[in-house]
Amino acid sequence: MTIPSEKTSRPLHRFAGALLVAGLAASFGAAADTIALRHARVIDGSGGAPHENSTILIEDGRIAAVGPDAQVRRPAGTREVDLSGRSILPGMISNHSHLGMTDGAGAGPQNYNRGNIERQLRQFQRYGVTTVTSLGLNGPLFQQLRAEARAGIGVGADLFGADRGIGVPEGAPPMNVAPDQLYRPTSVEEARVAVREMAARKPDLIKIWVDDFNHTLAYKMKPEIYTAVIDESHKHGLRVAAHVYYLDDAKKLIAAGAGILAHGVRDLPVDDELIAAIKAKDAWYISTLDLDEAFYIFAAQPEWTRTPFFRQALQPALAAQLDDPAWQRQTLADPKKLAIWEQGVKTNQANLKRLVESGAKVGFGTDSGATPLRIPGFAEHRELQLAVDAGLTPLQAITLATGNAAALLGLDDRGVIAPGKRADLLVVAGDPSHEIADSEKIEAVWQQGREVSGPVVP
Repeated sequence: MTIPSEKTSRPLHRFAGALLVAGLAASFGAAADTIALRHARVIDGSGGAPHENSTILIEDGRIAAVGPDAQVRRPAGTREVDLSGRSILPGMISNHSHLGMTDGAGAGPQNYNRGNIERQLRQFQRYGVTTVTSLGLNGPLFQQLRAEARAGIGVGADLFGADRGIGVPEGAPPMNVAPDQLYRPTSVEEARVAVREMAARKPDLIKIWVDDFNHTLAYKMKPEIYTAVIDESHKHGLRVAAHVYYLDDAKKLIAAGAGILAHGVRDLPVDDELIAAIKAKDAWYISTLDLDEAFYIFAAQPEWTRTPFFRQALQPALAAQLDDPAWQRQTLADPKKLAIWEQGVKTNQANLKRLVESGAKVGFGTDSGATPLRIPGFAEHRELQLAVDAGLTPLQAITLATGNAAALLGLDDRGVIAPGKRADLLVVAGDPSHEIADSEKIEAVWQQGREVSGPVVP
């Protein structure tokens, strides 16, 4: 598994006036006191072995020092927090989520409002996901929310995103969204105009959908359209993240210059040709293992769907739906669909393992928030478990969600626990580097040096 150096990682486009925003963050968003988190196991996000009996010193929202308890000097007046028996990880980073699409058990453009999005950002944060990339389907409100996050006055997880994104008339994505949440160009020129309009709003990425959703849609994005989108995006210094399903589309998109495959390949095993192309193009791959499992797993009612950690993530309407025997039977009624979903998970897992073993760049995401069944915050912990089930070690899975995910976004200020980085931290009982399910034993979440939430399960 490769984590790019700062030289090879290309930072995303920043807001104009970044110095002013940084100043606001110092004024409003970061803790001013000095805090020492003591006697903890530190899993630093770099992929290396955990550091036992360690101290993290936090000053002004940043990590000032990290090392063995006896070696980290603490200034007079430092507030100390004893975390004996606990593990500290970097806050998780989602490279692929969506905001404002769902509320309860429903979906639709009426849900794209401040109150609902802030509720979701709080839930991500409470579950230890301190940075979220809303990968498309964003309305104008997104720009304001992202600016507030940059200024340190936002609510919940920090926010990045891809503006509206570009889909297909009468095709992907098959979602009910407002006209100002998605472009569906019919020509190359319309596609280029859409990119130019988004570029003017300074998104972090451009999103496209190249899929026919298991042959359920009549139209798929034409190569001349996505080639134009990628070309125009590159002219504006923007990378393109592509929704994909099929191996053939993944190869064509990487060849055309897409910088991120925003889902795993699920129809066939990835081959040497795709892996070599991803590495040659310095592109990224995000598996989103949880996506296909979420179609059916809640209806199957495994034991973990009754745990408090899972139930705390559900809004009442969604909990009622998942508990409804009629809904459960209906969800599992079509054996053909069920087989496609289950095989999709298995193929996706095998492909993730091969990509990681190849040394390709692999990020982290779940498509959380795209539908009611992809549950913000919880989905990210389930993704870790599915990655381990795929054959990754717990440390490899954690690194995807921390150091790698930050590198995908070009962020050198988070994702690892090291001096100078943001103090975005997840404190858990147990040792998730040994038993990945311990990631669910959340005791506290820190963001920019402040303890922003406590245990998910009281």
